[in-house]
Amino acid sequence: MFTSQQSSVVFNHLTLRWPDGSSALTNITAAFTPGTTGLIGANGTGKSTLLKLISGELNPTSGTVETTGQVGYLPQELSWHLDATVAEVLGISTQLSALQAIEAGSTNQADYDALDEQWDIQSRAEAALGQIGLPEVSLDRAAGTLSGGELMLVALAGLQLADYQIVLLDEPTNNLDTRARHLLYDALQQWKGTLIIASHDLALLDLMDQTAELHHGELRVFGGNYSGYQEYLEQEQAAAEQVLRTAQQKQKIEEKQRAEAQTKLARRRRYADKDFENKRKPKVIMQQRKTEAQVSAGKLRGMHDEKVSEAATAAQRAKDAIRDDRLIRIDLPDPMVPANKRLLELCNAGESIAELRGPQRMALIGANGVGKSRMITELLEGTQRSWGSGLRAFTSRIGYLPQRLSFEDENESALDFVQGAAPESARQQVQAQLARFLLRGTAANRKLGDLSGGERFRVKLASLLLAEPAHQLLILDEPTNNLDIQTVDALVSAVSNYHGGLLVVSHDERFLERLDIEIWAELDDEGLSLRRSVMM
Repeated sequence: MFTSQQSSVVFNHLTLRWPDGSSALTNITAAFTPGTTGLIGANGTGKSTLLKLISGELNPTSGTVETTGQVGYLPQELSWHLDATVAEVLGISTQLSALQAIEAGSTNQADYDALDEQWDIQSRAEAALGQIGLPEVSLDRAAGTLSGGELMLVALAGLQLADYQIVLLDEPTNNLDTRARHLLYDALQQWKGTLIIASHDLALLDLMDQTAELHHGELRVFGGNYSGYQEYLEQEQAAAEQVLRTAQQKQKIEEKQRAEAQTKLARRRRYADKDFENKRKPKVIMQQRKTEAQVSAGKLRGMHDEKVSEAATAAQRAKDAIRDDRLIRIDLPDPMVPANKRLLELCNAGESIAELRGPQRMALIGANGVGKSRMITELLEGTQRSWGSGLRAFTSRIGYLPQRLSFEDENESALDFVQGAAPESARQQVQAQLARFLLRGTAANRKLGDLSGGERFRVKLASLLLAEPAHQLLILDEPTNNLDIQTVDALVSAVSNYHGGLLVVSHDERFLERLDIEIWAELDDEGLSLRRSVMM
């Protein structure tokens, strides 16, 4: 039994199977301590499922989840009606209505019961909104008038007001702009109690006290932030690779010694057979020696076989300890973009403020709702009403990866879809290229509709990067939304090998930093402007 007086969440042999018999989580035994914990893992490993088990939304098939205190849970998708008020999102509408009724003169006992002695509920709610960076948001404002980031922050303030001892957040920074992300970071750093956050946001994960990873059905808890955990993993993997090399060398030595022993035994057997044929000694003695030799040879073979088997087992254990988290490594078609070729121009107030030339990298940043995606749509459709502020392309060979991935025919195979982008390439060649996009074997022949989110993303990315003729300009619109860390790593790896121009719209500062961005453009209500870096 896994227990600890310092733990606020304890899993004992936790197992969950879905109604069809498939396994979601198996025999998880671990604990989360008070403080902040970043829960990481590839999409599909069970992070959201684990949070639902902690919250009580799901019940385990076997094993237990023990929590010390009330649990508050904020899922990925907030399902508030657009006409709901901020007070309702905060979870205080009943108390607020009761307070207003009492202040208006009500003596109804039901109002006093609903208020439950929370006479300062309005001031505490307004203070909570102020602390989270939204002092201008009124309690009677409609949720539908808030941005996605503001709505997430209001919901988070509601968890603070409810005073939960354990709070669970599932991908809280998805779709948040830079300002909302930093407000969230500030709020979480001041959080009291136990906070468990499933996230792929590296900046957020580096603010955590500890890191928990779901990997191949195992939950590992590390006493440090994400960067510390990655450093630990690198050291662990380096040691595991050394153990593997040693084990493989040991296996080779044992196999060599077994072969040498078998050669010696074969030579002795030939000599004994020759003596037997030449009748150099009495038949009884030779038969006895032959039997003894066979017994001795059998023991010797058994000893060497056992040593080889033990060495092979040790080598396999060492190999199993090494992770196989491959990145995309691929030779892409050369878009043949001269270093000084003008691909894209940024205009503001009728004047050119920047140009993207050759294989340069440009980032377009700005708050949610300011019009970044609309500007890209106008560029692609050629529907700009004026060139006062906007983007102008000087190539028609543009590849576009939108925020929301969709396919016209969900029944089409991944291989056929990518083949359509590269019709001149042999099918075997496209299949080999897909394998290098981590779509191996049967995955390439599966229907698009049956692929995971990460697989769908890699299919779309492959179709853009392998297109014939190669795109000279690639546009990515919020590409890291809903991607796990491994898929983001794969995206960075693939794009780093792309020799055309790149325009990226993103709020993910860590991701942008990894792309070696050369031009930073910001869109706000005043139009386009240039920045020296992403840091704000």
